[in-house]
This record gives sequence, structure tokens and C-alpha cells, in this order.
Amino acid sequence: MDSSKPQYSLRRVGHPFTKDYQVYFERNADKIAVSPFHDIPLHHDEARNVFNMVVEVPRWTNAKFEISRGKNMNPITQDTLDGNPRFTRSCFPYKGYIWNYGALPQTWEDPHYTDPDTDAKGDNDPIDACEIGRAIAKTGDVKQVKILGVLGLLDEGETDWKLIVIDVTDPLADKLHDISDVEKHLPGLLDATRDWFRIYMVPNGYPPNEYALEGKFMDKAYALKVVKECSEAWRRLVHGKVEKGDISLHNTTLSGTPGKLDPKDVGLPADENLSPAPVPQELEEWFYVDRERLEDDKKLVHGDDSLCITLDLA
Repeated sequence: MDSSKPQYSLRRVGHPFTKDYQVYFERNADKIAVSPFHDIPLHHDEARNVFNMVVEVPRWTNAKFEISRGKNMNPITQDTLDGNPRFTRSCFPYKGYIWNYGALPQTWEDPHYTDPDTDAKGDNDPIDACEIGRAIAKTGDVKQVKILGVLGLLDEGETDWKLIVIDVTDPLADKLHDISDVEKHLPGLLDATRDWFRIYMVPNGYPPNEYALEGKFMDKAYALKVVKECSEAWRRLVHGKVEKGDISLHNTTLSGTPGKLDPKDVGLPADENLSPAPVPQELEEWFYVDRERLEDDKKLVHGDDSLCITLDLA
């Protein structure tokens, strides 16, 4: 399969940075609507351990786009916080997300299952991935990546795995084969990643996140095991073997599943590609998070942003 030719096109509805914005997927080969959660295959080349990754948030941007669990055909939408479109605030020394951020399709972190290594249940989403190649992607890109390792985040008490991956076409891909190679060729990136995930919600008044496995980046073999477990969990979900909760299982390619739809009955809206809405003023602000106080102050509760100093970037 020629990975240089895009396999999917996008149908963008509404203005970016609003609650109405939705990004739907269409397969180019036959022009049918597909779900980025259920229809895009997990593997691009299973024999070579090459995976598909759906990009939600491009590097250096702040809008928290994500695959919608509940909407029909699971378009990418913007997450909300306190009823408003959610933007991740920039914390020193970072600007927005520091990698291309997204998820692996056909995976699911099962909220009914307590992982013995994290002692916490899954977060009910596809498994997240941080793509560390040099190119800046776009929301809705489907990249072919190889997995290098994984970090176990505990986000509000739930297991939230963060895969470290790289685009197979990146100039460094031939040198990066496992998590130790990332530290060798990109020293400091893993430490920055751990730090970013720990503090990124602090400007919103949340306590710093905690880590499973003492915050250690686990190697490729461990990461592949986690992906296999999440793939098996997704398979149980899509075949109706577990409670789906608010998840839409609608798909157009998975014969024998309860959510299978006839592609002829799934009409996607036209691609509008509208201009973005104005963004909040706080995106022009930069937050300095006092890491030492994070270590010392164990009483931080939701709503307390006293550990931050706000500076204006405008």
C-alpha cells in the first residue's frame, strides 16, 4: 500500500474553535464515510509493526481536538471545559502541545478493567499517541507510525497511556527503534514530555497529574503489549461484549458488529472549510508553573491556580 497517497479525505463542518466544529472522514478509495475510531485500521502493516495514527492536535497548537466518542461516525470535535471550547494553556517553556498528538484507531482503554500495573481503570478513550517527528501535522491527518515506548499517566485517577511514536517517513525513523534511542538522539524530549503532562492542567486550577510505574517510560515491547490489550478491549466493545456507555459504535466496514451501517445510508455533510473563530485572550498568555512548589504543596485542589505566574505574550 502506497502510504504517500492520502487514504482519507476530510469533511469539515462549522468554524474551528467553536463547539459546532466537526471533522468527518471519507475513504478515498470508494468515497464511503468512515469512523476514525472504528473503521480506520489499527495496523498499516502488521508484519512490520507499522500503525495508523489519527492526528487530533498539531504540534505548537492549543485547541484540544479529539475523536468524539458519542457522535455518530465519531468525528473529531473540540473538547469542552466548563461548557466552552477547550484550549490547553501554554506553560513555560512550552507553546501548546510539543508533539503531534492523536490516537490509534481500533483501540480502547477499558473503563471496566483495572490494569494491574497502574492499579486504575481505563479512561474510556482510544489510546493516545505523541508523534515526535520533525513535521508539523494537521488535524485529521492519518500518519503511519512505529511505536517506541509508552508513559503511564494517571489522569484524575484513570489509566491514560501516552505512546511515543514516530512517523515512518521521518528522517530519524531509521535511527529510532526503542525508547532508549529517543533519549540518545533527542536528549531531553522524554523529560519534557513527562513534565508537560504533569503540569498542563495546573493553569486551569487542577492538581498536577501523577504517573504509574514511577513515571518511567516503558520500552517498545511493553508498549506493544499495551496496544494489543487496548485493541482486544476495542474488539470486545465494537462486538457488543461490554457495556458501551456513551460511545457510538456506528461504522461502515465491520461486518457482524451491532453498529454496522450501510455506507449508502451514511450521508456526510459537504466540506465547508470555514475560517477559525476568534480565540480566547488567554491563548496570548504564558504560564510559569512553579515545579518546586508542586513538589511541596500537597493541598492543591481544583480551582487553585496559585502555583502559576501569568505573563502576556502579545
